Amino acid sequence: MKSIIDKSFFVAVFLVSILFYSFINSETKKTVADFNLLNVNGKMVSLKDYKDAKGFIIVFTCNHCPFAKLYPDRMNKLNIKYKPLGVPLIAISSTDTMVYEEDTFAKMIKKAKDEKFNFPYLFDGLQTTGQNFGAAKTPHAFIIWKENNEWVVKYNGAIDDNGKEPEKAENHFVEKAVDALLKGKEVETKETKSLGCQIHYRVALKAVNNK
Repeated sequence: MKSIIDKSFFVAVFLVSILFYSFINSETKKTVADFNLLNVNGKMVSLKDYKDAKGFIIVFTCNHCPFAKLYPDRMNKLNIKYKPLGVPLIAISSTDTMVYEEDTFAKMIKKAKDEKFNFPYLFDGLQTTGQNFGAAKTPHAFIIWKENNEWVVKYNGAIDDNGKEPEKAENHFVEKAVDALLKGKEVETKETKSLGCQIHYRVALKAVNNK
């Protein structure tokens, strides 16, 4: 009788171990909802507008942040490189304009013109899109990919590892991730720490990836 109990016990432990191992090693798939936000050109933009897009580079940025000011040229280059391949770049400002007057929609229009943005620059006035993604800093990049009619987050974090001197960047996180996805491969580095100014949400952020 004792041997039967012992055997049952070890079988149970074995099965629990397998389930636990599968649980801790399974990749949680994070999806994000589509949005419909006002672009600096006066038109509304949503993901569904891009019928042939394989994925997107979504960058949460703003006008006021010194670190975000280092990246417009690189964002233009990313859009030039990947939009023809079906992965356009979209920038979104979710900053609280009650705190940062520099981030108002009127000033977004001016910045996009002055910086010659070749990508949409969207105003997330209610901050719902920023919270949906879990955007924490400016800039905070997300690569989303279409899978079974859902937008799955494949990477989130920094654009690269050198804000001040782009020519000295050694790790081009966004480019490497998009290149892998276009080849049908897994993204090796799925998350990095975004650096820059904290996005202050008027309503408490439920889930921030980079805190």
